[in-house]
Amino acid sequence: MREAELWARLTRHLGGGYALVWAESHVIGELGSRTVRQALAAGVPAKQVWRAVWQNLELPASER
Repeated sequence: MREAELWARLTRHLGGGYALVWAESHVIGELGSRTVRQALAAGVPAKQVWRAVWQNLELPASER
């Protein structure tokens, strides 16, 4: 997964404005207690970030 796809999915599920705020403020334990932005900046692959987001938001299996 490319980072652009991660952002598109976040936007689809959280809305344009809130997705950015959420990605900068919501700490996810599965990402080493980092936010989405921090995890991406640290080099965590976008696919791994999405899996953590998917789990955290409790999205349906079809969105995995």
